[in-house]
Amino acid sequence: MQQDLFMWFIIFWCFVLVILFGIGGFFMFRKFLKVFPKDDGKSTLDWQEHYVEKSLHLWNDEAKALLGELVTPVPELFRDVAKQKIGSKIGQIALEEKAKKIDTDLIIRGYIQATPKRDHKFLRKKLAIMEIDVTPYEHLF
Repeated sequence: MQQDLFMWFIIFWCFVLVILFGIGGFFMFRKFLKVFPKDDGKSTLDWQEHYVEKSLHLWNDEAKALLGELVTPVPELFRDVAKQKIGSKIGQIALEEKAKKIDTDLIIRGYIQATPKRDHKFLRKKLAIMEIDVTPYEHLF
C-alpha cells in the first residue's frame, strides 16, 4: 500500500516536471526566435537596440518618467523588457517622423503600437487614471 502510494507520487511529479519543462521551453524558444536574424541580417532584438540607441538623445526625464508610469501595470519581472520594447517602438516612430524630442503623443502612440491588443485595456485604464484623453488615439487601438 505504501509502495503504491509512493509510486503514484513519483509518477505525478514526473508529469509535473515534464509540463513545467515544456512551458519553460516554449518561452525560451520564443526568445530564440527574436534573436534569429531576419532577411536584412538583423534580429528583432538588434533592431530594438538600434532604435533605442539612435533615439536616446531625444528622451528627457519627463518622457522617461511617463513611460515608467505607463508600464506600471506590467508585472515587475517583465517591466524592463516591456520598457525596452516599447521604448524602441517610440524611438522608431520619433526617428521616422524626425521629431525634435519625445513627447506624450509619441509615447502613447508608440505604446499602443508596441503592445498586443489584449494589453490595450490596461493602457486605457492607466490613461484614464492619469486623465489623458484617448480620443485622438482610437484609430490605433
